[in-house]
Amino acid sequence: MRKILLLIGLAFALLVNLSPLRAAEADLAPALQGFASDSFSATGSAIEAVAQSGAARAPVIIEALQDGRLSYSAEGKTVFVKGKDGVLTDAATGAKVATAPTDLKAVRLNNRLRRAVDAAVGALTLMSPNPARRREAADAVFKSRDEATLPTLDAAIAKESDAAIKTALQQARASVILAKSDASDADKIEAVATLRARGDQDSLAILTGLASGPETIVKQAAQAAVAAIESRLSMWRNLQNIWYGLSLGSVLLLAAIGLAITFGVMGVINMAHGEMVMLGAYTTFVVQEYARTHAPGLFNYSLLIAVPLAFLVAGAVGVLIERTIIRFLYGRPLETLLATFGVSLVLQQAVRTIFGANNREVGAPSFMSGSFQFGGLEITYGRMWIIVFALVVFASLQLLLRFTSFGLRMRAVTQNRRMASSMGIDTNRIDALAFGLGSGIAGMAGVALSQIDNVSPNLGQSYIIDSFMVVVFGGVGNLWGTLLGAGLLGVANKFLEPFAGAVLGKIALLVFIILFIQKRPRGLFALKGRAVEA
Repeated sequence: MRKILLLIGLAFALLVNLSPLRAAEADLAPALQGFASDSFSATGSAIEAVAQSGAARAPVIIEALQDGRLSYSAEGKTVFVKGKDGVLTDAATGAKVATAPTDLKAVRLNNRLRRAVDAAVGALTLMSPNPARRREAADAVFKSRDEATLPTLDAAIAKESDAAIKTALQQARASVILAKSDASDADKIEAVATLRARGDQDSLAILTGLASGPETIVKQAAQAAVAAIESRLSMWRNLQNIWYGLSLGSVLLLAAIGLAITFGVMGVINMAHGEMVMLGAYTTFVVQEYARTHAPGLFNYSLLIAVPLAFLVAGAVGVLIERTIIRFLYGRPLETLLATFGVSLVLQQAVRTIFGANNREVGAPSFMSGSFQFGGLEITYGRMWIIVFALVVFASLQLLLRFTSFGLRMRAVTQNRRMASSMGIDTNRIDALAFGLGSGIAGMAGVALSQIDNVSPNLGQSYIIDSFMVVVFGGVGNLWGTLLGAGLLGVANKFLEPFAGAVLGKIALLVFIILFIQKRPRGLFALKGRAVEA
């Protein structure tokens, strides 16, 4: 008898627990009828009713409507959900449908209803246990500004424990409050302050519309907020341009630093320097192709492997060019210009013959993919690591020149070749090694450039003129001048582009450098030495 009473009690408890679900289903059934009427107004009412029903299947129905997977039978007045696996189910019960009705039609949406659907999706996921879903829901409500989500927003804000998501929810609530016609001035002023603190373009668009309304204290608060946001965004835009300029400057530094060595030590106008950059980029391509076909696990380390290989390949080619051509042309700069220009054409054609004329794909390792926000700046990992790489190369080269015997001899040859020769320094050997060093650094620049530019036989031609501009502007043979010149020209170029365009911006920089060289022929930092001063 006791067991029978226990079973009766369990059955009663189960019925009590199921009663809310059955009530929810009962509330959901009439709401679904609006989807079967083929009327935009009825569909809008159905969206609101389903979202507020509290039924377990409400998120499934609204998501299916958003994805175009909700359909109806006009004859049977029944609504169906097509699953992502293609299985058709009854929208109200979730039961599988064996045979689809012959008059099945998709529920139609217009732009107003799509905004309502986005708002409903946002409201239904505001209480999700997944933080990422809650953040997405807050952003969706912020854009839709649907008044019907206010009760859910208030409940979500009270429950939220994550500070960042709570702030996003409060910003979404402020956006809704400003769209609510019957909200009090006090609530709207508080909402204006919230959006002013957010300070992005979306907030600016909302507040700009509010600032153009009738004269009220809310309008005054909105105007002050718009002015503050525009000032802040202007500051971040300038900082973003500086960041882009430094990023471009790091590329110019990598391309020019090797040229500063060869031009400064030997006075050779090396028009094939860009092809050394190209060889480094193609070395990266070869390393990655080997990794893809033979050792996929090494792909993330392909750039680390390519850097020393590119240095060796480009450096060896540079030494070969110096020993076979350049050594016979010292003291004749025009002849070296023509000879190295011919070498550049030969190298370009050789690469076309081996690899073809089409661009080659060079992928980015995982640590160079993606970006992150720093205040109002968007910083890509690829550009950031290129800047770091350029500074490491610059620092390493400074240490090489300052604290090694080769560096001492090379600086001696740079400052006074005849005196260095009379002191027993083999200037021919220093010339070959210096040319190889400059070419090798250009090869390492090619590794970096392969991540931001097309790898093609013409890659080096895009940077050779800019490299000469950097070297001449900073001071021939002075590495600190090359560093500063690359940074200044990169930043100036990015600030000129919005006003003059890319081509006119470069022309303006070229004119500026010509005028600058008229006043300071030796650049920003002139080398010291008897031969230089003579």
